[in-house]
Amino acid sequence: MSSTSNGPETTDLRLVRRPRRNRKAEWARRLVRENALTTSDLIWPMFVIDGEKRREPVPSMPGVDRQSVDEIVRSAAEAAELGIPAIALFPYTDPALKDPDGSEALNPDNLVCRAARAIKKEVPEVGVIIDAALDPYTSHGHDGVMAGGRILNDETVARLVRQSVIQAEAGADVIAPSDMMDGRVGAIREGLDAAGFQDVQIMSYAAKYASAFYGPFRDAVGSGALLVGDKRTYQMDPANSDEALVEAGLDVEEGADMIMVKPGLPYLDVLYRVKTGLGMPTFAYQVSGEYAMIEGAARNGWLDGEKAMMESLLAFKRAGADGVLTYFAPRAARLLRGRA
Repeated sequence: MSSTSNGPETTDLRLVRRPRRNRKAEWARRLVRENALTTSDLIWPMFVIDGEKRREPVPSMPGVDRQSVDEIVRSAAEAAELGIPAIALFPYTDPALKDPDGSEALNPDNLVCRAARAIKKEVPEVGVIIDAALDPYTSHGHDGVMAGGRILNDETVARLVRQSVIQAEAGADVIAPSDMMDGRVGAIREGLDAAGFQDVQIMSYAAKYASAFYGPFRDAVGSGALLVGDKRTYQMDPANSDEALVEAGLDVEEGADMIMVKPGLPYLDVLYRVKTGLGMPTFAYQVSGEYAMIEGAARNGWLDGEKAMMESLLAFKRAGADGVLTYFAPRAARLLRGRA
């Protein structure tokens, strides 16, 4: 311990390693930075609604709108201009078109099919991802065919295969089964191949948890108020992570080209295990509840929204994600372009 008359006391630590040296300036921090977020890591989820020149705010997701097909095309063009590689489409289905079996999912002229055709005509360079799922179309809000209060696995898979082929015919580049039925990836792969769509990719929701973070999304697609019971008999238990490796491994064996973990931030450990365990292209979905928490807190002045947004997205990269589905995509892309 030593001191001087002109300054505070100091200690002669005799340190060989001083990690702070690598943090002393921005140029130094850039040189040693382990992970980076780019626009190529972003997928922009969008909600489609019927009508023309129509944008309808989603109250539980401030800053997010349901958009008519013509507006979706404009947003797809914006994605292309920002360097966002792909968008993901989700429909807000007219309640009058919903029934117990989700029949509107098999309509070649439904909302997502019309949107896919329009996007591929006007902005063909942007990838189009469409969920294979029945919950936006069923009157009970579940992802499958229901009988006696049970969700039927094999009967649901048969409908998902037909839905996937219809979506591929409409121009979908990627089919994303989000239902968590057993065996659906293999059946969809077989169905796509038989219909001549060998090049259409499958991004499986490999580890999708029965989470409380989906509420705003269900508002956005109009399924939340309809949901009978819960989805715990087919979506995963939040207590489990070994099971995620089993689920993801099965999807890879069945032909998934890419796999996904959903939700995102509460399941970074699962994301890490799936990526390191399987070595597959692996994505995270920063779901509606995660978005709403960050955006809601920012709008209340409780945190710096821009910094929280970018920090949360970088966390996915640090955990091993090859990309992120996020409602922040256009805002993050603008920020990243400004820093390029």
